[in-house]
Amino acid sequence: MQNRPPSFLFLSVSIGLGILLALLGNAAAKLRAEDKPAATKPRDAILRTPEQAVLEATFLQDAMHAMLQITHHRYYKEDEGLELPAATMAEVFKDLEEEHQLKLRWLVVEGQAMNSDHLAQDDFERAAVQSLLAGKKVHESLENGYYRRAGAITLSNVCLKCHVPDRRDTRNRTAGLVISIPVRQ
Repeated sequence: MQNRPPSFLFLSVSIGLGILLALLGNAAAKLRAEDKPAATKPRDAILRTPEQAVLEATFLQDAMHAMLQITHHRYYKEDEGLELPAATMAEVFKDLEEEHQLKLRWLVVEGQAMNSDHLAQDDFERAAVQSLLAGKKVHESLENGYYRRAGAITLSNVCLKCHVPDRRDTRNRTAGLVISIPVRQ
């Protein structure tokens, strides 16, 4: 057998391993594509039951509220020119909409709108504003193939500087998060 230089052997083994890994990766990708969870399949394949939608929306509400509060208090400094945490989270909302076919959006309840897109846009959202102003934590609806939930978001003292600039006191105020989830009916 002819002696080959070590670099040739290394190159041959590297190419062989590369081809093997590529083949295995392709096979694994096909298996993953076949076994993708419902959340990444086309919209009609991920319709939830109303009960599933309620649980999912409850979890999302709690997670987004906590994320907003922690991010705002720990990382946002007004004088540093950083993007507002709520605006940054809109990117997360967009990803959730694309990947899981659900929609999240902020809702102005008390105080000044930081973005006019956050004003109530339909009858459900106008009713939600009234419910949340009245002290309810959640306003819900199940109609037209969607479970919709508007949940209270606390605007604490730190938030009031921007959201309620002409305030006369530092009591917490309320904003909202609207979650819309397609459901089977």
